Amino acid sequence: MRQLLLGAIGKLDLLVWILVILFFCGSALLFGGNLQYSFIGAGGIILEMFLIAMAIELIIECLKNTKGIGTLTGFITNGPEALCLIVGLVVGDIIFAASTPLGSNFMNPILLFAAAIVCGQLVATAKTKAGYAITTVLGTASFAGSFFLMNPEQYLYWVVGAVAFSGIMFLLRPDEDHAEEEEDHHINPKLWLLPSIVLLTVTGYFLDGVVTFAATHSQAPKGVIGFLVLATLTSWPEFKSCLALLNRRKHLAAILNITVSNITNIWLAAAGVATYLVLN
Repeated sequence: MRQLLLGAIGKLDLLVWILVILFFCGSALLFGGNLQYSFIGAGGIILEMFLIAMAIELIIECLKNTKGIGTLTGFITNGPEALCLIVGLVVGDIIFAASTPLGSNFMNPILLFAAAIVCGQLVATAKTKAGYAITTVLGTASFAGSFFLMNPEQYLYWVVGAVAFSGIMFLLRPDEDHAEEEEDHHINPKLWLLPSIVLLTVTGYFLDGVVTFAATHSQAPKGVIGFLVLATLTSWPEFKSCLALLNRRKHLAAILNITVSNITNIWLAAAGVATYLVLN
């Protein structure tokens, strides 16, 4: 367990934590925000990021000898988006409900690229099922973006098209093989897998709220830089899972983690839109 905790905190994590504090506290000083609340918000983000990193390390450790680990992590890291979707449906705001899963489809491939650079695995990752990865990423991102350009009368057509495309890409996903030699587990997978998934889902769900709190009180700029910072932070689960998989040289698993996550985001949004149409 101690080894896993140390694995969850690396030099990159420490650097990002420092940048989080500097960004939000610096914004508060520059734009007349509340410095105290900004620091508290930044601290909350750091705590959330640590818990997410720890949960990801535990999940990967539990599943490391499982065939299809990339697909499984792609599903698991979408737990926070699923909760946000449900909350949006409960309050009757379909745009809010769909925006959380659909918005992630643009940031996910960028984070895979960043993780590959950090791990020194960019070339090997780019050569792994490039055609499938590019087609899936561009297709799911296109459907995600097109939703916000449609009128409610066109939602049904969007649901049919999005589900058809994402379903085909899911069925066409490459198979993952077992590791040639199974590795010993440092923890009991049967004991730790479910609590780790619950921890990831709950912390990931609250991360968006904590980031919004810090952004509001720091008066962070609302332009492109601010958007990129907030979007990156709220996609931290996918980034950490890519880092964990690429550090183990599981290139196909890292790609499937992102592509399956994008596909699942489409399914979540489609289910939310379909529910909205039925209830309205």
